[in-house]
Amino acid sequence: MTVSSVEAASGVSVPALRAEPRTRARRRWLVAGLLAVWGPGLVVMLADTDAGSLITAAQSGTRWGYRMILPQFVLIPVLYVVQEITVRLGILTGKGHGALIREHFGQVWALLSGATLFASAIGALLSEFAGVAGVGELFGVSPDLTVPVAAAVLIGIALTGSYQRAERIGIVLGLAELAFIPALVLAHPSLHAVGQGFAHLPLGSSSYLMLLAANVGAVIMPWMIFYQQGAVVDKGLRKADIRSGRRDTAIGAVLTQLVMVTTVLVFAATVGRHSPGLALKNVGEMASALRPFIDPLAAKVLLGATVLGAALVSALVASLAGAWGVSEIFGWSHTLDNRPNRRTARFYAAYVLAHVLGAVVVLLGVNLVNLVVDVMIMNALLLPVVLGFLLALEARVLAPEHRMHGPYRWAVTALCLAVIGFGLYMAPATLGWV
Repeated sequence: MTVSSVEAASGVSVPALRAEPRTRARRRWLVAGLLAVWGPGLVVMLADTDAGSLITAAQSGTRWGYRMILPQFVLIPVLYVVQEITVRLGILTGKGHGALIREHFGQVWALLSGATLFASAIGALLSEFAGVAGVGELFGVSPDLTVPVAAAVLIGIALTGSYQRAERIGIVLGLAELAFIPALVLAHPSLHAVGQGFAHLPLGSSSYLMLLAANVGAVIMPWMIFYQQGAVVDKGLRKADIRSGRRDTAIGAVLTQLVMVTTVLVFAATVGRHSPGLALKNVGEMASALRPFIDPLAAKVLLGATVLGAALVSALVASLAGAWGVSEIFGWSHTLDNRPNRRTARFYAAYVLAHVLGAVVVLLGVNLVNLVVDVMIMNALLLPVVLGFLLALEARVLAPEHRMHGPYRWAVTALCLAVIGFGLYMAPATLGWV
């Protein structure tokens, strides 16, 4: 067949036909390039919306309706600016957060930072296993089965010998949080009421400020900083990847707050309209509260998938952050791109031990509701140490051309101080001191 006959039969010129494989190849290269750079920011942001955060968002919608939506959007830049610093620190130094603290502030401060990380990571694991147990009980499955299975799955992910594989599994788990979005359609929120909620924020109410502080105080977890900085190092990102790393982080910040906004909207449009102030302390109570307004099976499935995805990705990120951070502080070899061997044995031992310890504590019958509250308080009290080190490292370690300057530096510092302030504001009242 001649060239002209091919063109006549297909209606497409031969050069165009030859260009199609090249176009597909370029697309594959583009996708591969994005996957090679993107991931750490998306995973860590999805992990930020953990089981405890979803419960807080549900309580926010129930108690204050649409008036808690605007703060969720305001928290997007807070999330971004803090985690963006970890991208620059990790890429430009090639070292994790714990290693930089040890190198520039000494072993004593590194140990303090490590203790902060360990407490935060273990607390997060306990909270997430509590979430897994709650989802199982929603479907009549005992925690004696769900918690060990979840721990075994999370341990298995790390033992595959590939950071990239673990990251992609984490993204899939985290994207399960988006399963709750269809519930928004079923809830039929009033756009007019949403607009009124944006315009009228009861900042003079102490109970509103307390719940607002709970939302703000849960935005930055200590393990998030250790994870993202360790992840960009383990992934081998370079200076040219900083811009893509920033986009990755920004998209993750938008997605995680989209889940929070959806949760607030659903509970504001249903429970908040008919039973405002109803206390929601666990997954079972959230599902029961939705039952009169949304098909019970749909509520269980959508809520269960969302909380389970959030709990698993948060547990994965928190435990990896803990293992990376402890390894950095003590100078142990640590990478997910090598299966356990003599060099990486202590890193993997720390990772496995964290899951075993977390699962055992939850299965011992600890009050899971109080546990979630205690973890939030602990994270709030640790924020001054964590954010203080982050800002100090950014100012001391990076070359002048890569540091924050002028109004941007002051704005980021002010946001960090606001997060610390809200976190500390929440702690005394939650502890019953005021």
